Amino acid sequence: MTVSARLAELGIELPAVAAPVAAYVPAVVHGGVVYTAGQLPFQDGALPATGKVGAEVTPEDAKGYARICALNALAAAADAAGGVDRIAGVLRVGGFVASDPSFPGQPAVINGASEVLGEIFGDAGRHARAAVGVSVLPLDSPVEVEVSFLLA
Repeated sequence: MTVSARLAELGIELPAVAAPVAAYVPAVVHGGVVYTAGQLPFQDGALPATGKVGAEVTPEDAKGYARICALNALAAAADAAGGVDRIAGVLRVGGFVASDPSFPGQPAVINGASEVLGEIFGDAGRHARAAVGVSVLPLDSPVEVEVSFLLA
């Protein structure tokens, strides 16, 4: 099954590629891999929430934002690669969670990204990963995710 067919089956419509918030491009293709820049959970050009996970943002909401970040990353990768069906799988996910100092649940938050990529790519969506707590992210976003995708 193609990636576009799987997305349709899941009822997932990829968003438009988010405009960079600084001096970078959304994704770069090199040597059979698409590397995405860190993606924030933009929806229609805006962040759904700001603040620290474990304080202003619940872990459950943050997990949903990580899912949005992953879909934004897939959209950026597909744009750079010449279409979503050129993406064969996921190599690595890097997740960053703006965390209240007492919040230790970064892996559960970044599961939002990992799980949606697994739903889309099946076994080809299994990946290496980092889930890191940070003091602040760009625009006070609660979550940021970068993904390295394998080209078909």
